[in-house]
Amino acid sequence: IDVGLRRQQQRHFGECNLDRLNVVEPTNRITSEGGTVEKWDTNQQQFQCAGVAAIRRTIEPNSEVQPNYQPAPMLIYIEKGRGLLGVVIPGCAETYESQSHQQNKGQRASQGQSQREEQDQHQRVHRIREGDILAIPAGVVHWIYNDGDQQLVAFAVVNQNNKANQLDEEYRPFLLAGGQPDEHGQQGQGQKGQKQQQQAHSHGKGQKQQQQAESQNIFSGFDVELLAEAYNIPVDIVRRQQQQDKRGNLVKLEQQQIKIIRAEQRAQEWERQERQERESEQERERQRRQGGRGRDVNGFEETICSLRLRENMTTRSQSDIVSRQAGRINIVNQQKLPVLRYLNMSAERGHLFPDALYVPHWAQNNHRVIYVIRGNAQVQISDDNGNNVFDREIRQGNVFTIPQFFAAISRAGSEGFEYVSIKTAGNPNKSTLAGRTSVIRAIPADVLANSFQISPEEAQRLKHNRGKQTLVLSSSRISERKRRSESEGRAEA
Repeated sequence: IDVGLRRQQQRHFGECNLDRLNVVEPTNRITSEGGTVEKWDTNQQQFQCAGVAAIRRTIEPNSEVQPNYQPAPMLIYIEKGRGLLGVVIPGCAETYESQSHQQNKGQRASQGQSQREEQDQHQRVHRIREGDILAIPAGVVHWIYNDGDQQLVAFAVVNQNNKANQLDEEYRPFLLAGGQPDEHGQQGQGQKGQKQQQQAHSHGKGQKQQQQAESQNIFSGFDVELLAEAYNIPVDIVRRQQQQDKRGNLVKLEQQQIKIIRAEQRAQEWERQERQERESEQERERQRRQGGRGRDVNGFEETICSLRLRENMTTRSQSDIVSRQAGRINIVNQQKLPVLRYLNMSAERGHLFPDALYVPHWAQNNHRVIYVIRGNAQVQISDDNGNNVFDREIRQGNVFTIPQFFAAISRAGSEGFEYVSIKTAGNPNKSTLAGRTSVIRAIPADVLANSFQISPEEAQRLKHNRGKQTLVLSSSRISERKRRSESEGRAEA
């Protein structure tokens, strides 16, 4: 483990000498019975630099992502659709109950049996919808069920460099059920699968993705008799746990199974419960601050059961930056969603109007993975030598990274620009180069004049021409078009 930790610490250095950044496409697309999983290559240099893995799941209606856990914390953004999220946290009480019919109603009637229902106790099931950011701690089992009438699209980023992960930089989900089929939709187990795995191993690291894509759930690695004794169940049930599941990790549910996991609460009740939890969380945070530094952290195990794991990023009233001319930005950090204090991750969702600018800036304490939700934008990134390492138009579905301290600027296209940025810090900080809170504005005008060889008047314009605008700026193109239109209107009059 010590060797692994040293290797993990060394990964922070020496792998960010990037002379070119690119939009990265998924390299592995796995089709299952209930949808598709797209994975980006973690061996890409910019992903190695950021220490992250990216995954996108498209879940069909009435389908489920099988229970699994990750060795590192993960943030999931719900791009489209709605559904249910189950998160099973060790040590937390099973405080929820759902009813399920154990026998078919028609069979009960024909056999003269009374209607019998059993109570299924479980941990909380979360209602999720478009615009939600979901926080999944390392090693915590979770599953997602699409109970809507359209596809549920979820984009996820795993922070491999997080201290919770003591393995390596490889993306390796641990499955409790199902398995990952190969590129042809078949499982890689049995004699044929073992032969393929041996060949993959002999071909080295380049074949690791194939080997991982043919994995089965963790129960397959145990002895049948031992598992049967552990659960005190017949051996044939254990064999079904271990069987080669050709459906994949995304599976269709049978109609009668839906009742087992479908939430009994209405949407209004979910929202009311979320508000109550948010108010309770804010009250606990207030009491924690009044208690002083000695009570700053109670411990992960003591607080995780009561913390919220989701926050919607499309709520206008929760926007952190709002400009009537440029757009708005929602930020979810450890202050807004306290569980992120333990994950050391955060997220930002931006909605820029056509031609609006996101000011030139750099991140002080995090790498960023950008996922384009809608629209288009022109993005430029500059490295420490002043080289342009990224200059291109990005569109819906594109993924790229912005390393720590690399400066970036973007202009929304004619369609506007919506994105989500996943960051490797729970309380991210950025330094801006334009606008009211910028570094340039905080530097004396004489220093700017001498540094850039401009006049004091030009230095004042450099500092103050954006007035009170910050982070997102209205475009001078719009102002120019507006002035031109008004001028033409007066001329015609």
